[in-house]
Amino acid sequence: MVKCFKQICLGIIAIFIAVYTVSGQTATIGSKVKQTKIRNSENEPTDIPELGKKVLLIFYVDPDHSNQNKKFRENLEKNQIHSPNIFSFGIVNLKDAPLLPNGIVRSMIRSKVKQTGAQIYTDPDYSLRDAWNLGDVNDKFTLIIVDKDCKIVFLSKGELSQNQIDEFYNVINKYK
Repeated sequence: MVKCFKQICLGIIAIFIAVYTVSGQTATIGSKVKQTKIRNSENEPTDIPELGKKVLLIFYVDPDHSNQNKKFRENLEKNQIHSPNIFSFGIVNLKDAPLLPNGIVRSMIRSKVKQTGAQIYTDPDYSLRDAWNLGDVNDKFTLIIVDKDCKIVFLSKGELSQNQIDEFYNVINKYK
């Protein structure tokens, strides 16, 4: 009886560890992502646009570190990626910018949207980070490419190296 009880306890512990380990994994290339709610510039909940319909190029940015990858971003602005297969947009990670009032950041976003026509959303509560298991994105410029099968095909967090920039262009050019 005691031996049986020990086996059951060990089995439950093993299942708990397996579930915890799987759910705690950080997203990598090939990870499948799911639809989740983010917020538009008016702070209204909205789904991730075009998920599963087009290739997504997502700039998930901590506004405290908006100058990360500045040269890369400026180059992309000058040489925009135009393709009917790719939908590009930004998501501002508001949760990791506690010193910047969300209302002010949203006001800046609305101005930028009006000025440039860019699609910019917000993540005020780690909805995207947690739903997609992005891990630590604090103080990081996170660049994500998701294919039509909802799989991550490129993921970079922080300052991009030249090798990562080259890989980014190799990946994105496959979908043009």
